[in-house]
Amino acid sequence: MVQKQTLVLIAAFVWTAAGANILRLGIAASLTVRWEWWMALSAAGVFLLFGTMFGMIVKKHLRRIYGYDGERKHCFLKFFDVKAYILMGVMMTGGILLRSLHIIPDRCTAMFYTGLGAGLTLAGLAFLVCYIVRKVRDRRKEKDAE
Repeated sequence: MVQKQTLVLIAAFVWTAAGANILRLGIAASLTVRWEWWMALSAAGVFLLFGTMFGMIVKKHLRRIYGYDGERKHCFLKFFDVKAYILMGVMMTGGILLRSLHIIPDRCTAMFYTGLGAGLTLAGLAFLVCYIVRKVRDRRKEKDAE
């Protein structure tokens, strides 16, 4: 059981680790193909699309986590809600299946995973920034109260 602020830190680590792993796969695929201008544009488009979507999800999770009851402790798995766990499971299963069955060409993997991984990593870093900002703010409040 952990405090709600710790849930934000857990989310930061999980999202950043997942994003870095997907970005690593995208970069590895990138090294096997010859990039063209439209591929870079596509990767940027994937980044913008998923970065925006993940940004909204981060805000939603932060509202939910910070809306939890005061100092009460929570299960460490509550950094996600049920819907997010289902979405994560579907995305991971789909990605693993598509890669292992070699259905998607390396060019597409390079473009998509690079953009997706960058967006997911940035979302994880957004959780981390929020965690740090809250910690600093809480410490200032404690100092002011003294």
